[in-house]
Amino acid sequence: MVERTHTHLLIPRRTREFPISEDKPSAQMTDAILPNGCKANGAVENGYFKKGCNPLAQTGRSKLQNQRASLNQQIIKQMRMRAGAENLHKATTNNKVRESVLLELSYVNSNLQLLMEQLEALNSSVEVYQNVQESASIPLIPLGLKETKDVDFAVAFKDFLLEHYSEDGNDFQDEIADLMDQRQACRTPSRSAEGIELLAGYFSQLALLESRFFAPNRQIGLFFTWYDTFTGVPVCQQNISLERASVLFNMGALYTQIATRCNRQTSAGLQEAITAFQRATGVLHHLKETFTHTPSYDMSPAMLSMLMRMMMAQTQECVYDKIALPGIRNHFLTLLKMAQEAAKVSEMYDIAHQSMIQTPIKDNVPLFWSTMAQVKSSHYRSLAHYFTATALLDHQVSPSDDEDQQEKAFSQLYDAMPDGQPPLDILKSDKERERIGKAHLRRAVLEHEEALRILRLCGELRRLDMLNEILQATHRRSLAKSALTEDEETDQFTDYMEAPDINSKTEQRAEMELPGSTKVKVADLFHRLGPLSVFSAKQRWTAPRTLRLRPEDRDLGFTLKGEAPVQIQSLDPLCPGAAEGLREGDYLVAVAGVDCRWMSVTEVMGLLRDVDESGVDISVVSVMDNSLPLPPKSATYCGGLPKTYSMICLAFDDEEKHPKSRKVAKKMSFLSWGLKNRHKSASTLSLPTGDSASSTTLPWHRASPAFPSSYHDSALY
Repeated sequence: MVERTHTHLLIPRRTREFPISEDKPSAQMTDAILPNGCKANGAVENGYFKKGCNPLAQTGRSKLQNQRASLNQQIIKQMRMRAGAENLHKATTNNKVRESVLLELSYVNSNLQLLMEQLEALNSSVEVYQNVQESASIPLIPLGLKETKDVDFAVAFKDFLLEHYSEDGNDFQDEIADLMDQRQACRTPSRSAEGIELLAGYFSQLALLESRFFAPNRQIGLFFTWYDTFTGVPVCQQNISLERASVLFNMGALYTQIATRCNRQTSAGLQEAITAFQRATGVLHHLKETFTHTPSYDMSPAMLSMLMRMMMAQTQECVYDKIALPGIRNHFLTLLKMAQEAAKVSEMYDIAHQSMIQTPIKDNVPLFWSTMAQVKSSHYRSLAHYFTATALLDHQVSPSDDEDQQEKAFSQLYDAMPDGQPPLDILKSDKERERIGKAHLRRAVLEHEEALRILRLCGELRRLDMLNEILQATHRRSLAKSALTEDEETDQFTDYMEAPDINSKTEQRAEMELPGSTKVKVADLFHRLGPLSVFSAKQRWTAPRTLRLRPEDRDLGFTLKGEAPVQIQSLDPLCPGAAEGLREGDYLVAVAGVDCRWMSVTEVMGLLRDVDESGVDISVVSVMDNSLPLPPKSATYCGGLPKTYSMICLAFDDEEKHPKSRKVAKKMSFLSWGLKNRHKSASTLSLPTGDSASSTTLPWHRASPAFPSSYHDSALY
């Protein structure tokens, strides 16, 4: 038998493993696979990759992810150096040493600032995710995948199997290797449905692992480390909920990357993008509602709410593109409809932008994101005014037109009619139509100019040639329309009115969609341990006891009950089994060497029916008392991020709201997190810092500085 390795490169000895599934880009895609010595058929030497994973595919997207991982490691190194320097500065009394340390700290903080800027630039690199077949589409913003460190399940799981289940861990070596292979494959999912399926399968497997190996009152010594996707700050925890939440975040991020890859020059591609963005929003909402008090700031409720608004705005933009794709007819009702559709997109982006500029989100969101949202808000607002102006200036009410329909559509355009005039009177008056139409046209030009002005403030946006061309083209179109309608002789005496805001309305509202992939049924890797309802980490039993059963007059002295595994019931205290040590309520796990954990009463009775006078050996376990004292708090740390959502905010709130009842009310640790209304035992603490002595006296009302705007708070990692 060939030895298994703990990587995503698998030895082909199981039928459920699949050949290489590439990212499936076309030759025109920006993330197309580059030559790297791998054969096109997907085989790499003698191994195969799991379906939905291709770690050797050298795509633009994978290169960005590799750069992200490298930056994360450099950030960790600089944070360690900063922590050590600050501790040395506080410990020494030598002035020369203190001056040298301060100089070193200035260099480290400068390096950290540069690394954070590089990470922000990676989060602003959107072109590599787009479909290059599109020649006239504004780029969309995807989410980058969270990076993680390797986890070795072998030692911890084998120890737990022996101690808790009385099983030899070596018998489960293949299962543990499969689990590690699956986790490693999830680090490089392909941008396809197979990649989503891969993440969803591992997410569902984690729920089974939590029940099998993570008891509520003990730790098994496994640390999960994940990096913040915006700041690169590591978060390490023994709680498996961090692993589950991070995988769920990556699932949502992968949906956004799938959406940005869709071909938005086709109706089918736009619908795929809409569905993917809606599912991404549904996954992020599920993450926000299910996993609370997350120690990583990119998964805090405030940040997730902002991301959801951003994805909904991009969904609405795809809806607009889908409606406008066949072409916009120069028809009064069609133009008013498109004006309200554009106003809806502008409104959604304005909401997203407002959430991005709130403290402390604005300190962690890339400037590219907030500027892009602001540019798109102004751009689509200008389109709304342009379409309205065109409808009023180019169309007259004729006897053949449906006046009631036009009046109804026009009355829904504003909250209040200009100067309080009836809608039909405005439509029938050429002078009023021209006056209001010109006002909308001037507003359109101003909004175009505002979009161009904001774009010039961000260097990353200036490098997006397609965005520049689209904004310039729409601006020139509005200027040309304005030049045709302006009359210098009459307009110099005209009292210009301000165009009213346009009501937003859409025929397809963007709504979140929770994909079924979050509840995928998977095969339990540790199925051999028995039914999860009984053989779980929260239950405790004695070691299996082997007893010799000898029937008396074909009577064993007990009955069996329950589903798998069956229990001993109505035990005769005088029967030979009781004398051997059989107890009421014992679970029957083996008969004559045959494992019967998954057998029903009928099947077990079939094994015991033909027992002769010599008897038969059975193995049983007895349930033990679960009331054990809680262990001391585990070391959970957050690599120098002093103001994480759960670490500071929740702690301050608890102290302020309940100053007198802290000793009476039993509360979960402020970094404990997991499913709502479900107790999680893994408490969390920040790792000792150089400011630990002074941090205990920090007033609760004092605001803690945010990372990375301040680098004076350190932590060992």
